[in-house]
Amino acid sequence: MTASAATDVSTGIPSRRRIRAEILIVLGLSLGASAVYSLVAIANRVTSEVPLSQQTATINRSRDDREVFDLIYQLLAIFFDLVAVALVAFLLWQVARPHLARLGIDGARPWRDTRDGLGLALLIGVPGLALYVVGRALGITVTVVPTALDTYWWTVPVLLLAAVRAGVIEEVIAVGYLFARLRDLRWSPWAIILTSALLRATYHLYQGFGAFIGNFVMGIVFGWIYTRTGRVLPLVIGHTALDAVIFVGYPWAASEFPELLGLPA
Repeated sequence: MTASAATDVSTGIPSRRRIRAEILIVLGLSLGASAVYSLVAIANRVTSEVPLSQQTATINRSRDDREVFDLIYQLLAIFFDLVAVALVAFLLWQVARPHLARLGIDGARPWRDTRDGLGLALLIGVPGLALYVVGRALGITVTVVPTALDTYWWTVPVLLLAAVRAGVIEEVIAVGYLFARLRDLRWSPWAIILTSALLRATYHLYQGFGAFIGNFVMGIVFGWIYTRTGRVLPLVIGHTALDAVIFVGYPWAASEFPELLGLPA
């Protein structure tokens, strides 16, 4: 392959064929693989003799009976999941500052990004909880257990790191990276938004059809905001804050509102 076949010399952007291959590789190492597993999981669930409403999906679970190895496995899982983020940062790194501008990351206004991110968490969190309750009532959503970790000194820090992992991976790859590369392929803004939202919804499908709908709507909202602002950090902060509250607050919520979460009283 000649240099011009791999890269558009005038723009420095890889060829369309190379971009398509790159997208498949990146997603195959990250959220695309999760989406495939999720499709298999929902097929398994709906063909099971147990009704969907009586099934459970656990997000954070123990990885070993011994505390020290459980901690090691948890940290290794978080670290290696974030390697995909390092890969897209490497692929879209620019020599000129801000180096990660194509991912919507520049660190120019951290306080405003934090404020906007926390606002997004509230905007998505309350309707998301309502949709979960409705999904449980309709029998189209499984009981989601955010954490089943044993209680150790490191449980809360690990759950917070897990929330950061989810926020960073999903928003940097499903929004920042995918938007950049699909723009290189000259897709229209709404085609990109809907594709990103569909990917987000699909890798949450293992939680049931209610989760699919809720995450599709969340993907549209996040994608539209990103199209308007070009900033991914508020999305990362909002997603991380939302997951942190869910992960850390789940044990208390499960004891106080078991019926709301679909748990036995």
